Amino acid sequence: MGYREMLDRCVRADVVLFGEIHEHPVIHRLELELARDLVAIKKGDLVLGAEILEADNQLIVDEYLAGLIEHELLVNEAKVWENYGTDYRSLVDVAREHELRFIATDIPRRYASRVARQGMTALERLSDEAKRSIAPLPITLDPRAPGYGQVMEIGRAHGAHMDAQNFVAAQAVKDATMAHFILKNRGPKDLFVHVNGDYHSKNRGGIYWYLKLYDPGTAVLTISSVSRDTRGFNDECKGLADIVLVVPPVGEDSAAEA
Repeated sequence: MGYREMLDRCVRADVVLFGEIHEHPVIHRLELELARDLVAIKKGDLVLGAEILEADNQLIVDEYLAGLIEHELLVNEAKVWENYGTDYRSLVDVAREHELRFIATDIPRRYASRVARQGMTALERLSDEAKRSIAPLPITLDPRAPGYGQVMEIGRAHGAHMDAQNFVAAQAVKDATMAHFILKNRGPKDLFVHVNGDYHSKNRGGIYWYLKLYDPGTAVLTISSVSRDTRGFNDECKGLADIVLVVPPVGEDSAAEA
């Protein structure tokens, strides 16, 4: 599959979940190129969003997009990731330049940490204001959903440091919250392109699973990123997503192969 076909398939979707390798420069360049090309096609019917910004910081993001505050204030007041300036700022600036919305979709990390320690019921004791930054409660959790079995094993590997079921619940509230804010901020004609860690959407689990739970009619296209020493696909790539990007390990200069 070439880039043009990938672009055409994205245009036909309601939501694109771009599962990325967080610190891979090739993937970040492709995300930026895709966003710019989709702006040219969709014009104002495009919404961008990402895991890298938390829902309770939406006002700060909106003020930056509107030109009310400078980049330095966005960085200082929002809980941006360490690699925000190098890997994500350009994507947010596409939204600012073209007067698009950029949605902060992730649950505030303090609430996800609370779930990891105490379980899903810990969210019920939060204030109504706090709950506005989370998917509506109660949040359905199906441990059989794609990917959560692997998350459970990771939780078990932590042993005494973490309850495995709570670890899965913390992942689920992140996925559910991102799905909730994608749907909440997508208009009937909009294409919503969402950037998230690959593990949040590969194998049509995570965010994808919650999108389909909340609105089964939403047309969702998934993109998965795989880093490998050798070019081409093998069995591990099959079924990961609608589009699988194979990229070299960080440090090797090569283009993505779709």
